[in-house]
Amino acid sequence: MIATSPTQAASDTPVASTAGKKVLIVDDTEEIRIIISESLNLFGFVTLTAGDGTAGVEMARKHSPDLIICDINMPNMDGYATLTALREEETTATIPFIFLSGASDKINMRRGMELGADDYLTKPFTHKELMAAVNARLEKKADLQRQSDKKLDELRGNITMALPHELRTPLNGILGLASIMIDDYANMPPAEVLESAKYIHESALRLHRLIENFLLHSQIELMASEKKKIETASNSAPLAVEQIIPELARKVAARFKRDADLVVEIPPGVLLIPADHFKKIVEELIDNAFKFSDKGKTVRVGSSISNSNFLLTIADRGRGMTREQISTVGPHMQFERKTFEQQGSGLGLVIAKRLTELLGGQFMIESNPGTGTTIRVSFAMPGR
Repeated sequence: MIATSPTQAASDTPVASTAGKKVLIVDDTEEIRIIISESLNLFGFVTLTAGDGTAGVEMARKHSPDLIICDINMPNMDGYATLTALREEETTATIPFIFLSGASDKINMRRGMELGADDYLTKPFTHKELMAAVNARLEKKADLQRQSDKKLDELRGNITMALPHELRTPLNGILGLASIMIDDYANMPPAEVLESAKYIHESALRLHRLIENFLLHSQIELMASEKKKIETASNSAPLAVEQIIPELARKVAARFKRDADLVVEIPPGVLLIPADHFKKIVEELIDNAFKFSDKGKTVRVGSSISNSNFLLTIADRGRGMTREQISTVGPHMQFERKTFEQQGSGLGLVIAKRLTELLGGQFMIESNPGTGTTIRVSFAMPGR
């Protein structure tokens, strides 16, 4: 089944460090298990073997190998069933998997790829081919892990920078002004008391909104992980968008003290979507547009009906995003925070996106650095 000897392969096959890497070999032919094990052992791999699919699945659960090499044609539980069982379990779903097939099985390899196999080797194969396949799969796994670690580090950095600031800023304002009012209330004129009370109220609202967003985001992610959808038409009263959207837009613009920058054009239209969810989507997107654009730059909020769909468009003339940044939009992600001082936890955009998807809508972002961002949200119109 293998064209060259292990000793010959060891002398001419360059291999990266593999010390301690575990490879599980599942094959009902003992000779093949021994030959592959010996070849891999020469390069520092730790090998485990199983004589059938059932034993292979159990060993994978118990030992969490770095790679699995599995024959297709085996009695009782063939390679396809073995792969399916492994992919259905969280602890084994991402283990790289290489099929072993005879030359006559090539026509069936498409099925293996559709089930989630990473590669395959056709018998007979050389030691060089074996090592190339093994190293390629392990290097790809390592590369994915490096990318995952990088994203996790970025997320930690964003949380470390954004969250304490976002929690402390309104809380410090509340505590500081409350302390002043307590210590000096007898000497404070009514106008100053009122001004301080308003600032405390604004800070409390900001803190309340932040906490609500964290709780809502947790609920949304739970629903998304369970592949649930939010019930819409059957439970929802008709929403007149021309009444809801302009009111929310003016409210957000006033919060940023940028009433003059807002342009709203919302023709009449009706949606059957839970009001609270729709309002949250609209508010977060408009808030985001003001947050990431400068005073004096227009924020446009418009809508239209096309092909039986309601389309909401929110466009700003802010600093924009790159394609890479758009592709990595997620919770707590704030791009270039060290360069651009900004408020926010980074949850607003992802909450709006997730809610739109859970409501059965479509969410699209178009952006160019330095020119601005346009976000389009669409929902099917009732009865169409």
